[in-house]
Amino acid sequence: MVVLSLTVGGVVGVLLSAGFLWWEIGRYATPQVPVTVFDERKLLAAYTVGLFVGVPFAVAFVLFAASAANGALPGAALFLALLVGGTEAAQHFVARTAYWGSGPAVPFYLVSFRAGIGGILALAALASYLGGSVRPTALGVGSAALEALALVALEVAGGLLSLRDLRPSSARVGGPLAGALFALVAFFLLGLGPSAGATGALAAPLVVAAGALLAYRGRRGILASVPAPSTAPRPLEGGSRSAYGRTTPLPSQPGENESPPH
Repeated sequence: MVVLSLTVGGVVGVLLSAGFLWWEIGRYATPQVPVTVFDERKLLAAYTVGLFVGVPFAVAFVLFAASAANGALPGAALFLALLVGGTEAAQHFVARTAYWGSGPAVPFYLVSFRAGIGGILALAALASYLGGSVRPTALGVGSAALEALALVALEVAGGLLSLRDLRPSSARVGGPLAGALFALVAFFLLGLGPSAGATGALAAPLVVAAGALLAYRGRRGILASVPAPSTAPRPLEGGSRSAYGRTTPLPSQPGENESPPH
């Protein structure tokens, strides 16, 4: 049963997170646009790293949910702080690496990284319910599936909220504090929902998913404002110039026609 729950959770988590990349991030890749605005290899690498980095955060999420369900508030607060603070720290580190942190397409890589983390959190949510001691029901499976969707959505939206919006036309400054506050409220609602019974277990992920959708739509312009890479040919190395195709001679540069000293 444990293997089955992990398998189902893994399939759903990957489908939700990878589906987001295909549906939403794919809007900025060919053939939807003339030129893909990001490096696809870096994008997939960031998503894959997010899947691995999400494992300890999934453990923290499971412990937070268990502590909240049992009324252990100090433990729930500790694991929530580790979950939110660790995620923000991981994004901060990725944004400052030489591989992902250079160039204007950094927001795409960070959002993909957070989508990978969200996929593993979704795995943990489904596997915890399906592999728990309570016999699964249709209502419970639906609540767990909604929670998985909400986890991917809040991670993606939190990733964008953690970025500073430097567009002149936008007043939404953003930053790590904004992303952390959003994640704290969202995770708190997810942890509090089951305590209100079946209605709360359904309502909490719906509220979180709706809030994440609104936050993402408000910050989507960060991705849309990333310029496409230039398709112009690179200049010749060494500063040398070619006369190919010219009908007039190139102007001489200082020192080009000087005879060597005897």
